[in-house]
Amino acid sequence: MPQPAAETVVSRCLVIGSGIAGLQFALLAAEGGPVRVVTKKESRESSTNYAQGGIAAAVSPLDDFETHVQDTLIAGDGLCREDVVRKMVEAGPHLIDRLLGYGVEFSRDPGGGGFALGREGGHTQRRVLHCRDLTGSEIEGRLLAACNAHANISVDEDHMGLELVRGSEAGLSGSAADRIVGARVLDRRTRRVVLHLADAVVLATGGCGKVYLYTSNPDIATGDGLAMAYRAGAELRNLEFVQFHPTCLYHAEAKSFLISEAVRGEGAVLINHRGVRFMSRHHPQADLAPRDAVARAIDQEMKASGEPCVYLDLRHLERAMVESRFPNLVAACRRFGLDMAGEPVPVVPAAHYMCGGVATDLEARTTLPGLFAIGEVACTGIHGANRLASNSLLEAVYFAERAAVAVAAEPRLFGPRVPVGIPAATLKPAAETVVSPVVVEHDWDELRRVMWDYVGIVRDRERLEIALGRVRAIRRTVETVRRRVAPTPELVELANIALLGELIVICALSRPESRGLHYTLDHPLRLESAVDSVIRRGRPLGTESCWDAPEPSLD
Repeated sequence: MPQPAAETVVSRCLVIGSGIAGLQFALLAAEGGPVRVVTKKESRESSTNYAQGGIAAAVSPLDDFETHVQDTLIAGDGLCREDVVRKMVEAGPHLIDRLLGYGVEFSRDPGGGGFALGREGGHTQRRVLHCRDLTGSEIEGRLLAACNAHANISVDEDHMGLELVRGSEAGLSGSAADRIVGARVLDRRTRRVVLHLADAVVLATGGCGKVYLYTSNPDIATGDGLAMAYRAGAELRNLEFVQFHPTCLYHAEAKSFLISEAVRGEGAVLINHRGVRFMSRHHPQADLAPRDAVARAIDQEMKASGEPCVYLDLRHLERAMVESRFPNLVAACRRFGLDMAGEPVPVVPAAHYMCGGVATDLEARTTLPGLFAIGEVACTGIHGANRLASNSLLEAVYFAERAAVAVAAEPRLFGPRVPVGIPAATLKPAAETVVSPVVVEHDWDELRRVMWDYVGIVRDRERLEIALGRVRAIRRTVETVRRRVAPTPELVELANIALLGELIVICALSRPESRGLHYTLDHPLRLESAVDSVIRRGRPLGTESCWDAPEPSLD
């Protein structure tokens, strides 16, 4: 049956993704004109919605900006942009006030009424605002309600970004021809391709945790925005820095279930299968060390013992405190037959957060005119080689604000009606042939297992080169299939994680040192100079110094 003709939708701003970054941007940008938010599944389905811990901000009289800045820089292991970190940290209080204005109800101390601030790994002060243990869900819900109530904001669910569109493809000429002016978007329900045109395009698509076999991320985290930006020619940075959260629940029926770092912030400790605490042997901050150190320590303990997990122990804490502070975690563990307050909880590390991403400036502009990136998809310089816990939500709302200010000054390219002269090829529906689901499922599983086995918490060149060969073979097969069949969500996601897998391996091979989240047995020490890895389509991988690295063979 032939596909219906493609549609064209025009707006002032196109936002791809509906997490905290995308929704906060939409609310701020909507004052300047129509904003269209497209999101892959339900609008609430985002990594934000799964964020348990909270949002870090120096709002306590016992805290200060400088301490938050230094904690961030130490965690980032030399690769943070200090000027950007300072600006974000100093904006923290007013960003929190804005969230309060949307109705976000952060937990308060029972006595004085101030915020009940938590502490997490790498923080030297209590500065994590939270909504019990469902902070992300609370913020997401409030922002989504505000977006749904705004006359200038439209949210299209079940719409997946395929490719970015340049001005020349939309019939524009002159300086506008080289701008990013929209995206081809797949309507997952009808399988139609919709052309979205806008004066500014904002990627807010999150990360790529599904590149790995085990991840805390939801199923939507397949690196779509990263892949779209790379294919369009944008610069990406530091993709080797994949953060593994130390404590995901180890249970056969628990899929992507995270045990928040806030649990350790309240006094929980890590023990091995013999019941012995081990973190003090690995890091001076013990159980409250930064995530990279904790994940490596757990990995080392598991490999030394041959055991499949370690344990999070809360038995020394008051049951009433545990149940009131973490009611949703307690209830979830109970569903799996575990008493979180009364017995050690089995945990393992899992892929959690991409600290690299699409390179941006302070206004969230990428290296492609007309294209912005905010949230986890972006590499802003905030996180460096390792993200400080609970800085991600703060970064998201900060750069959403910066992007909204910048987008307001963007030229207006499109009127209320679709411009004439759009090339037919831009609107042409894809072929009707579809690929067998069995083929997609097989390559999907093999790719993610290869990444987990060879490109994990501890790396070496031999394993990385094995991974590169296997991932490349899968990607080339997928790309061959993708060119001759109709796009399906499953095939597009596979193509994206295959591309991101290859890029991650290439960047990891390019870094001859151990820094932050990238630990390699071949180079266990850190180099004196801190440089970013930089990759762009059609250009050899480079850095700010001359490292010997394999050239990407990505076409």
